[in-house]
This record gives sequence, C-alpha cells and structure tokens, in this order.
Amino acid sequence: MGFYATFFLIDKISWSLSGILQAIKVLSFVLRQARAFPFSSLMRLFSGFLWAVITSVQPYLLKDIVNRLSRCSSVDVFDVLFLPVSLYILSYLIQSVGFQLHGYYVDAFMVPKMRKKIAQDAIKRLVQKPYRFFQDHFSGAISNRVSDLIRSVPDLLDMIFDKMYSHLLAFLIAIFFLWQVNIRFALLTAVWAALFFVGLYAFSHRFVRLSKKYAECVSDSVGHVVDFMSNVLSIHLFSSEVSERKILTRVFDRAQHAERRLSMAYLWMWVCFDYSFCLLQAVNFYLLCHGVSKAWLSVGDFALVLVLNGSILQILYRLSRDFSKFSKVYGQVSQALQVIGDDQVTTRIQSHLPCLRVKRGEIVFDQVQFHYATGVSLFNDKSVVIDAGQKVGLVGYSGAGKSTFVNLILGLYELQSGQILIDHQNIQMVTPGSLRRAISMIPQEPSLFNRSLLENIRYGRMDASDAEVIAAAKKAHAHEFIMRLADGYDTLVGERGIKISGGQRQRIAIARAILKDAPILILDEATSQLDSRTEKDIQDSLGGLMQNKTSIVIAHRLSTLLSMDRILVFNRGMIVGDGTHKCLLKENETYKALWDAQVGGFLPEDSSDHGH
Repeated sequence: MGFYATFFLIDKISWSLSGILQAIKVLSFVLRQARAFPFSSLMRLFSGFLWAVITSVQPYLLKDIVNRLSRCSSVDVFDVLFLPVSLYILSYLIQSVGFQLHGYYVDAFMVPKMRKKIAQDAIKRLVQKPYRFFQDHFSGAISNRVSDLIRSVPDLLDMIFDKMYSHLLAFLIAIFFLWQVNIRFALLTAVWAALFFVGLYAFSHRFVRLSKKYAECVSDSVGHVVDFMSNVLSIHLFSSEVSERKILTRVFDRAQHAERRLSMAYLWMWVCFDYSFCLLQAVNFYLLCHGVSKAWLSVGDFALVLVLNGSILQILYRLSRDFSKFSKVYGQVSQALQVIGDDQVTTRIQSHLPCLRVKRGEIVFDQVQFHYATGVSLFNDKSVVIDAGQKVGLVGYSGAGKSTFVNLILGLYELQSGQILIDHQNIQMVTPGSLRRAISMIPQEPSLFNRSLLENIRYGRMDASDAEVIAAAKKAHAHEFIMRLADGYDTLVGERGIKISGGQRQRIAIARAILKDAPILILDEATSQLDSRTEKDIQDSLGGLMQNKTSIVIAHRLSTLLSMDRILVFNRGMIVGDGTHKCLLKENETYKALWDAQVGGFLPEDSSDHGH
C-alpha cells in the first residue's frame, strides 16, 4: 500500500509540475504577443481600470443620492441632487470614453495585426518542421491548430486583461465600499468570494484536462473530415460511404462526449455558485434589516449594500463564465503550441546556420544510419560517393530504399548517425532553405497549388519573368496544352491540381525544375505518367537539363537509364550493385533478374521487401 501511495503522490506532483510548466509556456507566448503592441496593451489596461473604478463608484453615488433624497423636505430637490447626479452621469460618460479607447486601440488596431502576426509566426514554425511531422499529423488537424492559435490568443488576452483583471479590480473596490458601510458586510462577502475562488481553483485542474481533451477531439474531427474530403474519389470508387460515415460518427461521438463532460463540470460549478449566493443574500438581508432597525445603517447604506452585492454577483458570475471560456481557450492554445511548437531556441539556431554553397555538386553518404519511426531499419553505415556532374540511376524493387535515399539528400529526415555531405558540407549543419534551393526535384506524383498555371510554374523561381516561365513550359512540352485551355496560363488548376490530368501535372513539375535550374537534379519517375511520344520529347529536354548537373534518377523503366554514368542497385536498404548498364548486366545477378523480369520496361513488385 505504501508503494502505491508513494507512486500516486509522485504521479500527482509530476502532473502538477508539467501543468505549471505548460501554463508558463502558454502565458509567456501570450505575453510575447502582447509586448509587440505596447501602447495598445497600456490602453487595454487603462480602459479596464476605468471600467472597474466607474462600475464600483456608481453604486456609491447612488447611495449619496438616496440619502440626500431621504433628508430633503422643503429644499429644492434639484439643488440637493445636482452634484451627485452630475457625477453619476459623468461616470457613464467616462465609462463610454474607456469603451471607445478600447474599441479603437484594441479591437480595431491591435487584434487584427496580432492575428496576422500569429498566423505568420505559426506558418514560419511549421515550415521548419521535419517532413516526418507532416506524415504523423492530419493536415486538417494542423490547419485547425493554426486556426485555434489565431483565434484563441487574442481571446485569451481579452479574458486575462479585459475581464479577469478589470473584474477582480472592481470586486476589490466593491469590497472596500462595503467595508466603509460596515466591516461585517465586507468580511461576509470576502469570505464567500474566497470560498468561491477556492472552489474555482479546485475545479480548474478538471476544467483544463477536459478542455484539452475537447480541443484534441475537435482537431481530430476536423482532420478526419479533411481526410474524408481528400479521398472522396476512393470512397465513391469503393462504395464505402456507409463505413466512412460510421468512422466519422465515432469521431464526432468522441467530440460530443468530451464537450458534454466539460459542460457538465461547468454546470456543477454554477449550481454551487448560485445556491451559495442565495445563502449570502439571505444573511445580508438579515443584517441590513437589523442595521436599519438599530439605526447604524442609513437608507442609502441599505441600497448601497444591495447594489454592491448585485454587482459582485454579476462580477463573479462573469468571472466564472469567463473561466469556463478561459479553460476552453487555454486548452486550444496549449494543444496548438504542443503541435505547432514555440521553440525559440531551435529557431535561433537555424537562423545562425550557414547557407549551403554548391560549386561542384559532389554528394557523399558517410556511414549513414537511418531507420523510420516505426523501427524499420533501412540504411546501416551506408557509404557512397556521387561525383560532381555524374548522372546516377537508382533501381530496385519497391521499398528497396530508393526514395528514402533521395529524401535523405533533401534533408527530409534526420539521421541516427553518420553524415551526408554536399561539396564537403554537412547538410544537417546548413539552413534547410539553402539545401533545397540547391536541388531541383521532380516527384512521381507532383502536387500543384490552387493557383494559375503561370504561378505554379513560377514556383520554381519566384523572380522569373513571364517570358522565362513560358520558355520553361515550352521545354517541358506544356505550352501546347496550356494554350488550348480557355484561360491559358491564367487557368486555375484546383486543389492539388485536380482540374488537369496527371500527365499535365507532371509536365508542370518538369517546367518548374527547368525554371529553377539548380546544380543538383533529382527525378523520381518523372515521366511515368506521360505517353511514349511526349516522354521521348521530354527525355530530350531533361537530357539538356542534366548537362553540368549532378543528377539522380529513379526509374522503374530500366530502358530510361541506359545513358546514365552509373546505376546503383538497391535491395532492402543496401547497395548491391554499382556500375554501368552493361557491366551490371554481366556481373550483378539482382540487376540482371530485374532486367529479365521486366514487362514493358517496368519492374515487378517484390512482396518480400518491407522497406520504404
């Protein structure tokens, strides 16, 4: 029993410490956003201070008005009430000015700029994430996290500085005025409020935990919906609408259950709050009636205590409501930061890394060891040199490691050990942007932006002129089909380029690479979706593009590799052959088996291979 009790205590302490550390992380992130707008933040504090003071002073002025009215007889009422009534009206005017200052400096100026800044910072951090991160997360869920951050951080600031700060200040001022009437009213209300805050704190851990779970379920729901929409063609082709709806229903059920548990937790808190206030008011009425009967309270004091208690009720009720919203918003920001990240150290390190300088284009794998997150080991102490300007083909069964080989060159994965050098520079010790600017990649399944064809081709080099874009399109044999479209180069291609065919998308990707003209070129089945006539024309263009470049070509159609300087034969993460087509055909059994087994120039699948 002692062991389990100790374990439970340690677990609770560690959970609390992790919660505190996460709260510090969230708060520091939120305050950092506010510091970018110092004047607007000061105006936010000032307007909150005005609201708190005026809200508490108005009942005191009302007390003075009631007392004056009870004492005046034949005296002119207007003369008696002129000063307190004027101050009472002036207080509303000052309160209105505070609202206007807040509306201009915060709502109209600060919040829109802050949302823009948060969005830009979030995107900047996301593009620095390793490729594995995007493989492990739904794109819809990531988008939802970014949306949560953009929406929730200003809301969190609003709750902390506009509501909690101003409401707590108004509460303290109200307690002070109650103390001025009689210390018993102040102590009674303060004790009740203290019990309320203790109860709120007791509920807080549960609220935060349930809020995080709810935010997680909502993001998961969005991710599944995006996944559903992205694969709607497969759903139709396999007539799996019913099963997919069941999957989505289970996801929505989890979100509904999480929200219901959170709402029920809030409901129990409000039940305790409301019933305890009724008890407080009953005690207050007893003391008020007793005070008036014994003449130690005036009629104005009676009214002041009731109004102040009503104000305190509203203040604490709003605080409890705000806290419920705060828990949700805090959970959203916390979850978003856990996914998107707020690693200032990593950002600073990356910003101080040198840029890759490619003069020759030599690529060296030096005792590289790599395995996937699933634990599948692909490369163990791999060493290979690709000389500058060489044209190297990669062949092997599906899953032999060809795509992983080029993805490691692109820096998309982190190595377990060893290093990859380009012109004697470790690619893990240079900025990722400079690495990828030095490499042109034509993937097997290119994905386009939902923009014009002109913009999609210009993505290869953003400062290219229209004439240069068109010249690249002509070399990629894309100009002809583009000009047949109604809007030509201004044609929008739809999400991921869905409005044009696979072969047309591949030609656009080739035009991008031609326009980029980087010193290292990687082709991953770049012509697999083209007809034989177009493929021959583009092969000629690619041959010209490969001149004076280090080129790596993955191909299932071995006939396309006959002009390569070298061919590397992969099998389960190992290079089992290295040489020209003729030498490999004579000396390498694996390559010969691949060549002999080809049907129509394609490689067969090796079902025994489980690599990536």
